[in-house]
Amino acid sequence: MFVLWYTSLSWKEYRKSETMVDAAVLEKLEGGFQKLKSSDSKSLLNKYLSQETFDNLKTKKTSFGSTLLDVVQSGFENHDSGVGLYAPDAEAYTVFADLFDPVIEDYHFGFKKTDKHPPKNWGDVNVFGNLDPNNEFVVSTRVRCGRSMEGYPFNPCLTEEQYKEMEEKVSSTLSGLEGELKGTFYPLTGMSKDVQQKLIDDHFLFKEGDRFLQAANACRFWPSGRGIFHNDAKTFLVWCNEEDHLRIISMQMGGDLGEVYRRLVTAVNDIEKRVPFSHNDRLGFLTFCPTNLGTTVRASVHIKVPKLAANKAKLEEVAAKYNLQVRGTRGEHTEAEGGVYDISNKRRMGLTEFDAVKEMYDGIAEIIKIEKEL
Repeated sequence: MFVLWYTSLSWKEYRKSETMVDAAVLEKLEGGFQKLKSSDSKSLLNKYLSQETFDNLKTKKTSFGSTLLDVVQSGFENHDSGVGLYAPDAEAYTVFADLFDPVIEDYHFGFKKTDKHPPKNWGDVNVFGNLDPNNEFVVSTRVRCGRSMEGYPFNPCLTEEQYKEMEEKVSSTLSGLEGELKGTFYPLTGMSKDVQQKLIDDHFLFKEGDRFLQAANACRFWPSGRGIFHNDAKTFLVWCNEEDHLRIISMQMGGDLGEVYRRLVTAVNDIEKRVPFSHNDRLGFLTFCPTNLGTTVRASVHIKVPKLAANKAKLEEVAAKYNLQVRGTRGEHTEAEGGVYDISNKRRMGLTEFDAVKEMYDGIAEIIKIEKEL
């Protein structure tokens, strides 16, 4: 207290200076906001960041020091964003709720701010079988989820030390996995050309983020603290500090969703015992992007349906009935190569993990049935 008196700052003023948003940040916010509003951006950020909301949030900060600028800078820079905002830390969803809540409601099928995501429930893991036992339609199956480690902010606010510390924790946690999950962790830092080529050939290696992530400050200190783990059979994969702290992925060739799902559930439960995850009673599991909350589960197949491919309207109709997303072979904004589509569940919030995967399972079963009948 003596020091504070000596510097002629009262304790109240000292605390205020700690929590105040500095002038340079405010200036960037004001400039970016004016540019966004005079653009023809179709982003959810532009749709929901009104003058009133902006004025209400521009001076707020989380305890990690994140400001509104950390939330919106990607959408300010990229007016062609679909969403345009990210959470710099787990608290941001609460501190900047006036902006996040309507975006979440819009994106996640009317998940309102009064709604509550159900508790985690993987259900009976033996319910799902093989969607395509004769290997006629399904090329491959994949189920993934995102997780954040409790006590750490998300990408824009992580220091290089924290990146390294997290990589160390993840690496030692994964090295404890046994049975079919047993594998090797490959840090991106100092990776040899041979290992790099092997991971590229397997389509396992992730690249530095695209311009949307770059603008969100999600790629700082690259490649520090980033790494890839995969099991010996190459059916289980973990990305460390790509877009999220952890991306946990189970996959294999063919249509045995049951086997893929059981492997993922076993792995997530095992990792969770050793690493506590960021979770919110209302929003479920918290990650960097508001499109990936709740269960964070994406279950997908690469599927060959030449007859339905010739009748895209019918394919879209069935997909809509089961809340499925139809994308090109290599994901969003790509073409279907050789009639092969990437089809996945769309809903991640307001339903359990089991139900999210079941929508995909039932929808794909229906798509295969129709393809056989055509």
